[in-house]
Formats: sequence, structure tokens, C-alpha cells
Amino acid sequence: MKRLLALDHGSVRIGAAISDPLHIFAKPLKVIANRGFKPVLSELQDIIQAQDIGMIILGLPLAIEGGKTQRTLEVESFGEKLKKALDIEIIYWDERYSSAEADEELIKLGYTWQESRNLKDAMAAALILKSYLESLS
Repeated sequence: MKRLLALDHGSVRIGAAISDPLHIFAKPLKVIANRGFKPVLSELQDIIQAQDIGMIILGLPLAIEGGKTQRTLEVESFGEKLKKALDIEIIYWDERYSSAEADEELIKLGYTWQESRNLKDAMAAALILKSYLESLS
């Protein structure tokens, strides 16, 4: 089975996480600097090839009550561009509270605020992916 790639899209950074080939575990992979679509696309193409990715789970930042916001529309636009450029299935997944949960998880693991700031986006992507994987079972 091909691995899954989850993305936590932010205006400055994009967190990335991958599953294992059996779709049981989610682990943070890296944080990608969001310097525009083309550089991000290039980095994602490298990840997809190197990690044998078959699908992308893109975190969708919904409002607390579940409605769409301006950020939701921006992420959906990014997802549509990715779908066209990569010819890969993209699933949008509710990411409400993923960043706050990532902060809590990193603090539990003993990271300082400064250290966690650099890891939070990849951890948030891993939590998005974990939520998706749990929905499959």
C-alpha cells in the first residue's frame, strides 16, 4: 500500500506528516516554508516520490461552528492547484483544534515553547492524519 501524506497548510509554514505503508501510524515528517506555490509544489513532488505517497490528506481550517472561513477558501484553492499539478487524490479533513492539540502534545513531550514552535506544524499534520486513519477503522 502507498503511504498517506497529511498537510497542515499555513500562510508561513506547511506541516507535513506521513503514514506507514499499512496506514496504522502517523508521524511528523517536516515543516515546509511556504514561499509560494511553485517551491512548495517542488518539495511535495520530492516527498511524494521519495516516500511512495498515494494520497494527500489536507487539513481544512473550519470555523469553530463548522462553517467556512477565508482561510478555508484559501486552503481549498491550494488543494485544487495541488490536485491539478500532482494528479493525486486529495481529501480535505477537519483540522479544528489540531494546532492547539499539537502544542499540548509537544509540551507533554518536554519541548520548550521555542522548540515546539518549530515542530508544531508537522505535529499538527500528524494529528490530522491520525484522525483520518482512526476514521478508517
